[in-house]
Amino acid sequence: QVVESGGGLVQAGGSLRLSCAVSGFSFDELAIGWFRQAPGKEREGVSCIGPKDGATSYADSVKGRFTISSANATNTVYLQMNSLKPEDTAVYYCAADFRTLRASNPPIPIAPTLDPWDYSYWGQGTQVTVST
Repeated sequence: QVVESGGGLVQAGGSLRLSCAVSGFSFDELAIGWFRQAPGKEREGVSCIGPKDGATSYADSVKGRFTISSANATNTVYLQMNSLKPEDTAVYYCAADFRTLRASNPPIPIAPTLDPWDYSYWGQGTQVTVST
C-alpha cells in the first residue's frame, strides 16, 4: 500500500513537505517516485529514490528546490518542496516498484527512474496548490 499526505495550499515562494508511507513491501528492494499531474497535462516524474543505496534523481524543473529523502525505519519517503511556484500546482502521486537488478555478482540494483511506466503501485494522490 502506498499512501501520500501533506498536500495543501501555499503561496508562491513557500514550502510544503509531502510524505509517502509504504507498507506490504520490503522497503529496501523498492524504487519510490514522486509524480505530478496538472489539469490537461500528462503525468510527469518529479523525483525518485532507492532507499537501499540512497540513489536519487530529479526533474530539471525542480532541481535545487525539491529534496527527496527516505526514513527507512518507518518505510516513509519525503518530498521537501521549497521555493514553490504556481506552475508546481498539481496532484502529486507517490509510486513504488521493485528495482531491477543487474546481472552481476553480487546483483546491483539499477538506478530508480522518473518514468511512470516503471511503477506499478500508486497512491491516491494529494493536491498541491501554489497561489500567486
